[in-house]
Amino acid sequence: MEGKTTTLLLFFFLFTFLTTSFSKNLCNQDDKTTLLKIKKALNNPYHLASWDPRTDCCSWYCLECGDATVNHRVTALTIFSGQISGQIPPEVGDLSYLQTLVFRKLTNLTGQIPRTIAKLKYLRSLRLSWTNLTGPVPGFLSELKNLQWVDLSFNDLSGSIPSSLSLLPNLVSLDLSRNKLTGSIPESFGSFPAKVPDLYLSHNQLSGYIPKTLGNLDFSKIDFSRNKLGGEASMLFGANKTTWYIDLSRNMLQFDLSRVVIPKTLGILDLNHNGITGNIPVQWTEAPLQFFNVSYNRLCGHIPTGGTLQEFDTYSYFHNKCLCGAPLDSCK
Repeated sequence: MEGKTTTLLLFFFLFTFLTTSFSKNLCNQDDKTTLLKIKKALNNPYHLASWDPRTDCCSWYCLECGDATVNHRVTALTIFSGQISGQIPPEVGDLSYLQTLVFRKLTNLTGQIPRTIAKLKYLRSLRLSWTNLTGPVPGFLSELKNLQWVDLSFNDLSGSIPSSLSLLPNLVSLDLSRNKLTGSIPESFGSFPAKVPDLYLSHNQLSGYIPKTLGNLDFSKIDFSRNKLGGEASMLFGANKTTWYIDLSRNMLQFDLSRVVIPKTLGILDLNHNGITGNIPVQWTEAPLQFFNVSYNRLCGHIPTGGTLQEFDTYSYFHNKCLCGAPLDSCK
């Protein structure tokens, strides 16, 4: 009889524990209300079917909640590759503890980036990419001082790049590639306050000269390819820098390569389809180049022997004025 009573007590405590655990609702009620407004604004897509008001929103698909130190507030909203139409609901700005906001690979997402995003003071990562968003790159992003990663690539954004983005003190990466941006690269991008971010501006319609002030910074990665940039670019290089990746291909750049000293860390260099003159310096054999292309320029002279320069095929060198030596034809 005693053993039976013990078993019943154990069952009762286990049942109570499980019932309490499953019924516990960690989700903040304000966040839940906001999320349900977002779902409604997106026309209640199947992608968000788990967003059931009867359940704990911290268990919903596309969401993350923080721990008890932030009272389990919603800290990440990541909507990716769903059949979702409409615009980014302005209510996202009411998720006041959000650190990560992602709308990605949503080709039916249209409209402009809502101003309410400026309310997200804890936001660290903003990724609005592979959509059909239009309008400008918003200058109000400079108000979000905790931003580290900004990815607005593969959209239909237009207008100029806001110079105020250089005010972001914690920026690690800025990707504005594959849009319809015009104008010049802001002069202010030569004076980021602390960190030097990776800068991806490729596949736009940017014009003018690359600001000389960019030469003062030690970038790790720069991609300005497929724009309409002209003039000088030698300031982006330098013996004392630690740059790994530079892609300036398919622009209208014109400078003398002969005096360019590249970092000994450089692994990726693409300069194809420009108007670059001079010859390839012998010093370039010292860099650990893994990808290299200087085709379709106006280069002359002997391709230096050594390092990895002979490991690339003729495609990396052809259509120049008078380059010669392996892997091209021998010099006469």
